[in-house]
Amino acid sequence: MHKTQHAQKITERFREIVTQAGDSLPAQHYDELSLLIEAGIDTALVERLEKMADKLQALAKEVRSDAEFFD
Repeated sequence: MHKTQHAQKITERFREIVTQAGDSLPAQHYDELSLLIEAGIDTALVERLEKMADKLQALAKEVRSDAEFFD
């Protein structure tokens, strides 16, 4: 599922909870909530990618070191 769709589904579920509680919020607030959720997903993905990049960099260094040993 794409992050935008996921953020919208979370927002829609939140809207349902708010409505069931007998409350309401302006549509603009739900749009802002979707953007905040999407930004949070982006941040989590970037942090995960940075960790993977660090691991790949360490692995590349190890491969270069091993290649020099066999040279």
